[in-house]
Amino acid sequence: MPVVGDALGDHDATELAELIRRGEVQPIELVDAAIARIEARDPQLNSVIHRQFERARRDAAGSLPDGPFRGVPFLFKDLGCGEAGEPHHQGMTALRDAGWRATADNDLAVAFRACGLIPLGRTNVPELALMGTTEPDAYGPTHNPWNLTHSPGGSSGGSAAAVAAGLVPAAHANDIAGSIRIPAAQCGLVGLKPTRGRVLAGRPADPAVAMNTEGVVTRTVRDTAGLLDAITDRSQTGPWPAPPLPAPLAGEVGRDPGRLRVGVCTRAFTGADVDDGCVAAVTDSAGLLAGLGHDVEDGAPEALFDPDLIAGTRTLFAANAAAMLDDWAAQLGRDLGEADVEPLTWQIVHAGRGVTGAEVLRVLDRQHQLARRAAAWWRGPGRPGFDILVTPTTADPGLPLGVYKHGYSPGRASAFTRVFNATGQPALSLPLGWPADGLPRGVQFVAAYGREDVLVRLGAQLEQAAPWSLRWPEIGR
Repeated sequence: MPVVGDALGDHDATELAELIRRGEVQPIELVDAAIARIEARDPQLNSVIHRQFERARRDAAGSLPDGPFRGVPFLFKDLGCGEAGEPHHQGMTALRDAGWRATADNDLAVAFRACGLIPLGRTNVPELALMGTTEPDAYGPTHNPWNLTHSPGGSSGGSAAAVAAGLVPAAHANDIAGSIRIPAAQCGLVGLKPTRGRVLAGRPADPAVAMNTEGVVTRTVRDTAGLLDAITDRSQTGPWPAPPLPAPLAGEVGRDPGRLRVGVCTRAFTGADVDDGCVAAVTDSAGLLAGLGHDVEDGAPEALFDPDLIAGTRTLFAANAAAMLDDWAAQLGRDLGEADVEPLTWQIVHAGRGVTGAEVLRVLDRQHQLARRAAAWWRGPGRPGFDILVTPTTADPGLPLGVYKHGYSPGRASAFTRVFNATGQPALSLPLGWPADGLPRGVQFVAAYGREDVLVRLGAQLEQAAPWSLRWPEIGR
């Protein structure tokens, strides 16, 4: 809801940029309003752990790039998007205690600034972004704005909590097993994991593993579309270049998606049990889709349920974690061992250090086989099939803080998301579940490889049919 005298009001980033272009508000007014919100609300959330308010004020008063989001306040997740001279700790006590600051501007951070955004600081993350909750020992837990005793999800939980509480209209996020979609679902936001290779890398890429991608969490489909346009990697020189889109994603908002063939699945790919509210959100969304004229039926690619797919992602995830910790050890100039990280982090890293090169190659070969089998389920050139798969985004809503780190099954956290980091497909979480317990539920929509355009058209259609942007947690009113 709008706050009296607050220049941010209840506008999304797209509308704020338009107000600036029309001269109805100035960038410094938006920056000051966002700072006031952070100072007033974040003590209850613990979402913004590094603040760069004076730099943001200087940016707002200076000559900003004339990009599509000129003058709009923004936050970087504290993993990736490094900026020279700014803190960058990735949830690690070792980096916090060393006072680590980035030594160069990352290409993704440069792209976000080039579109006119004004970063105000960096958001909380679990250590090395390895968990589906945001409760690092280094900075303490971030609280879900919808229920402060619950987790906002992870690993982009700090960004999601900040946007859900209205501190800023949008924030940076990244996703190696669901870290855009999980917190988006559990905080009532829009979160789109792009096609593999679609956007710029926010940190040294994992070209061999190719599970990680960058993105944003926002309150509207049009903000997500416009911001992904701004960070698209147009060089086509990366190890996994994505198929070119027919047009900018921002232009897909409002376009008729046509009559789509939609498969619906509420069975977790990991075999985990699924919360009734998450199932109900999908069931209601299936009815909504049918009412909009789409052909809806039960169905999903059997390859996504193959145990090798999940087992393989765990192996690659662990190997990637070990490589990340070894990289930080090299940068700090000292070994990092069990005493330097949290117990769950060490379990993952220790497992990763036991993975051989031959095992990585075997896993990747199997992953690619299964991804090709799954891809045949979607419609393609000269190939009939489905356009969209609909699932719950998560098996649970945001959990009570402390549960995840003390016995919660990791197979539940990414029960519906992780497989699409393996296949590389675009997947969109929309806040379509609003049960009586007050905790949002997300619904995940998955398109064929390279077809973010279909997701944006459908997402915008659903947003118009079942609008969510005026739903605010109490802390955001």
